Amino acid sequence: MEKEKNKAVFLEGKKVNLRPVKEEDAEKFIQWVNDQEVTQYLIMFMPITLMQEKEWVKNVSCKDNELFLVIETKDGEAIGTTGFHQINWKDRNASHGIMIGNKKYWGGGFGTEAGMLLFNYAFQELGLNKINSNLIGYNKRSLRYHLGCGFKIVGRMRKQVFRKGSFHDQIFVDLFPKDFKKVWKKYISSK
Repeated sequence: MEKEKNKAVFLEGKKVNLRPVKEEDAEKFIQWVNDQEVTQYLIMFMPITLMQEKEWVKNVSCKDNELFLVIETKDGEAIGTTGFHQINWKDRNASHGIMIGNKKYWGGGFGTEAGMLLFNYAFQELGLNKINSNLIGYNKRSLRYHLGCGFKIVGRMRKQVFRKGSFHDQIFVDLFPKDFKKVWKKYISSK
């Protein structure tokens, strides 16, 4: 019961909660960002030390143009991260990132629900007008996630990313409130 009382839930869903990052999360994060099966889908590719990760967590928590949240299951297990980078408050846009680091939760809709909660917050509370994201062309799960949340493909840089011994396209997507509203209505009605 004490654990529940100290729980800092920021956004609540039916499968996941999103909460602020804590310094002690760094120990879990380095497991994920040093797992090549996870990072094959991310921009990062070099190993990270615990000291580097703790410093990153400390810095990202202090920036007013970043919103970084931990994705937790309903029983409080941290399974990934999501948020916005480079929030441009003047032009009302941001870049989005998400990672389900705990592989046993891949493909179960946990990331999609986290995204739905986050995007609704972005448009309804932060007043953002556009969310940008990008992914490596072979990341079919990420493409399904983005398209399922209402993103549209807006461009492709051919052979931009080197992974797994060859070059791959980088796909750019964006999301506007009107496109998100359609998928949000379906999401809400399925609750």
